[in-house]
Amino acid sequence: MGTLERREREKARVRDKIKAAARELFASEGYGAVSMRRIAEAIEYSPTAIYVHFADKDALMREICRDDFDRLSGAFAELAAITDPVERIRRVGHAYIEFGATYPNHYRLMFMTERPALALDADDLARKGRPEADGYAFLRAAVSEAIAQGRVRTGVPADAELLAQTLWAGMHGVTSIEISHCKDRWIELSPLQERARMMADLTTDGIFAPAAGASSPASETKSKAGKAQQRQAQKHSGEKKARSR
Repeated sequence: MGTLERREREKARVRDKIKAAARELFASEGYGAVSMRRIAEAIEYSPTAIYVHFADKDALMREICRDDFDRLSGAFAELAAITDPVERIRRVGHAYIEFGATYPNHYRLMFMTERPALALDADDLARKGRPEADGYAFLRAAVSEAIAQGRVRTGVPADAELLAQTLWAGMHGVTSIEISHCKDRWIELSPLQERARMMADLTTDGIFAPAAGASSPASETKSKAGKAQQRQAQKHSGEKKARSR
């Protein structure tokens, strides 16, 4: 490894260290309450050393957000191959919740912390609205495709923005509760996977109809539950008849 490569690697390592400390502080203490000096103290660097890497706090926040939203978009990327837009929407919900549970500090800062309304720069504008680079655009595109296929249920407005934001709100609810209350001693939360599946199924199937000739996962689950209850009832009935003989 050459000298220049070592320097670049060390520079990247320091930047990552600064961003990790800033992300945690912004999420736990609030963006406005955290200074560049506070971040420097957290990693035992001088404020001057941080300014070598980031011009100011806004520049630092911008790069953190860009990294984290890129990571979320990457979690959606493999779902693009799913041809049925409704199933793609369902899977986006699961991927979103899994992202938040895996990276709680990232999620807190992205969706649970008040952040400054930074002006969009050229890089932001190049990403905005592109499904391969913008997670919200990915969800909205799938919703638009489902609307175009006539899959929206009767009585549900065929508004891609409204439906995408409603779906997002449901998934955010599950994710934020998991992050903020997973250690709550007052409420015993059901397993995350069960809560995620129920929210994804109920919101997706409540808005969209399955493809012609197909049944939704929610209806299949209901059917299985009904059959299980029927078998249990038959078992009890058989046992009752046996006792009465």
